[in-house]
Amino acid sequence: MERWKGRVALVTGASVGIGAAVARALVQHGMKVVGCARNVDKIEKLAAECQSAGYSGTLIPYKCDLCNEEEILSMFSAIKTLHQGVDVCINNAGLAHNEPLLSGRTDGWRNMIDVNILALAICTREAYQSMKERHVDDGHIININSMGGHRMVPSADEHFYCATKYAVTAVTEGLRQELREAKTHIRATCISPGIVETEFAFRHHNSDPERAAAVYESIKCLKAEDIAGAVTYVLSAPAHVQLIKTSIIQTTPVHQLTS
Repeated sequence: MERWKGRVALVTGASVGIGAAVARALVQHGMKVVGCARNVDKIEKLAAECQSAGYSGTLIPYKCDLCNEEEILSMFSAIKTLHQGVDVCINNAGLAHNEPLLSGRTDGWRNMIDVNILALAICTREAYQSMKERHVDDGHIININSMGGHRMVPSADEHFYCATKYAVTAVTEGLRQELREAKTHIRATCISPGIVETEFAFRHHNSDPERAAAVYESIKCLKAEDIAGAVTYVLSAPAHVQLIKTSIIQTTPVHQLTS
């Protein structure tokens, strides 16, 4: 991670869970991290914690609604003005709604598409353009996906969410091919965790906290820090190595990392 010291990373959905853990880890390794979310109160608190801990990097909170393209573009413009541009883009933000295919509400589906697919694609495009205009040829775009992007969960409430995550798998592979065709050394990686104990299930099942709690009680879950560790592992790979798809799955009694 030494080569990333002082470089700029964008982490979307950085207020809680995986995003917060990734932001903390990158700051700890000396990066300037722009952490964005709709509400930055928790990111501001995390930034103060990182500073108090004496981490060599910095965390810059940025308020951004990823459902609004204009806000995303304004964020990249601000990063360009204040920090020159983005060297690493961690597309972490994602959400799920209980909206089955046969009875789900269109606005719930649209919200999942907006955040899980469109925002990811827009941030990817803008990050690449930022790297290209500054002749950055060693940048990295990392999409935090899900095992639900590789196999369909047998639950109607998850089916549309899984469809959006299958799209992330396809987008990442398409990105890899386009980067290769552009003859750039910018890398693209898709990290697909299994069940991670965060606030995700409680937001997903916001009307049924007992059901949400049961998700995490049913198995020995991964921690957000495990995913942050996978991100730093991917970033620390030698320049001639590209880790395209990394799955992090839990087993009993130990966790397993597979690439």
